[in-house]
Amino acid sequence: MEATAHVSAPVLAAYRYCEAITGQQARNFAYGIRLLPTDKRHAMSALYAFSRRVDDIGDGNLETAAKQQRLEDTRALLARIKDGRLDEDDTDPVAVALADAARRFPVPLDALDELIDGVLADVRGETYETWDELKVYCRCVAGGIGRLSLGVFGTVPGAQDTERAAEYADTLGLALQLTNILRDVREDAGNGRTYLPAEDLAKFGCSAGFAHPVPPPGSDFAGLVHHEVQRARALFAEGFRLLPMLDRRSGACVAAMAGIYHRLLTRIAADPEAVLRGRVSLPGWEKAFVAVRGLSGLDARAIGRRQAVRRRG
Repeated sequence: MEATAHVSAPVLAAYRYCEAITGQQARNFAYGIRLLPTDKRHAMSALYAFSRRVDDIGDGNLETAAKQQRLEDTRALLARIKDGRLDEDDTDPVAVALADAARRFPVPLDALDELIDGVLADVRGETYETWDELKVYCRCVAGGIGRLSLGVFGTVPGAQDTERAAEYADTLGLALQLTNILRDVREDAGNGRTYLPAEDLAKFGCSAGFAHPVPPPGSDFAGLVHHEVQRARALFAEGFRLLPMLDRRSGACVAAMAGIYHRLLTRIAADPEAVLRGRVSLPGWEKAFVAVRGLSGLDARAIGRRQAVRRRG
């Protein structure tokens, strides 16, 4: 067991609370961060727990006005954390853990304000006409999480192109979010939400939505899914360029989390209508395989070799 030196009892309890939330509510995320050393794992759990709180407000059963007030209250709490006005004996363990993580790592907490903005867009029921519009939303709810994570991971000395690390982290977040949107089209439809761009839905005859376990009559649902899969794969290819910039364990964490979603994308591409029948997921053995690949550094080395070839070319 790794040491947890220099962490007070209240802060350690707060981190353990956040780890419990992460383990219960985000299995893919928890699977990835278990590869990190203790301090980074704690920080990532705090980031997740705070982000989950924001998401849960948006997904909850409160009236719109109450959700908006709760989100603004959460923004005010975040402001206290950013200003260093939250004590470690505060009664909110998620806030205590996040405040400690922000003291230990250069995490851009403004990205959590962006997350709140994205969830407020959900509460208002905003829809997206084009990919460029949806991309702005995805950057709020997922790209920012990528940049926050990079603040915890850091980059290794001597790595190439580290000035673009935040861009790659942001892009990887977009790839994960678009994969989530594809996986959850039926669930989102049941909640009255549509995220895929309206122009894409119209192009493939899917403007009627996804309220049923079969595609809309006369639509090219497979064509729509393959169109979005191609877009997500391009985002993954760009975002994976972050991996060679990270140390071995941080790279393994990112490779495991992103690799799980990349494989989900492959499953969705192989059977597009599966997302209308239920939630597509990976079995435990496949997640373990992805984690082993990440920990071995195979993915990071392969990407590094491709980048070296491009630079020589």
